[in-house]
Amino acid sequence: MNLNREDVNFSARSVIVKGKGDKEREVYFSIRCSLWLQRYIEERKDHDECLFITERRPKKRMSIEIIRYIIKRISIRAAINKEIHPHQLRHSYATHMLNNGAPIEVIQSLLGHEKSETTKIYAQLSGKLRQDFYSKYF
Repeated sequence: MNLNREDVNFSARSVIVKGKGDKEREVYFSIRCSLWLQRYIEERKDHDECLFITERRPKKRMSIEIIRYIIKRISIRAAINKEIHPHQLRHSYATHMLNNGAPIEVIQSLLGHEKSETTKIYAQLSGKLRQDFYSKYF
């Protein structure tokens, strides 16, 4: 999570992130996310370059452990009866895109995968959608 405020491109609604092997890729976000992100930045009283910081003093860059903790708290408040991890959000993202008709190549590019086989592990068609495709093509 080494994102800095200057890394955010609000006009393109995107940010450049580094993945495995320090590979860079552009990640996009929605208008709604953009509004919340702008609000978050405007309400901060510090001048730290880090995009996401902890609330405790001294304030410091948010770590993956803190993000895991936040996601756990949110899942408990949402009464989700299973343990949720940040990586599961990638799986959900890929699955939602696939279920909404995105081509596997697009999902592969957005996730930063070199091989489509890796993407296929992430993106799983729902039973209903599989049945619909079967009916459409057979």
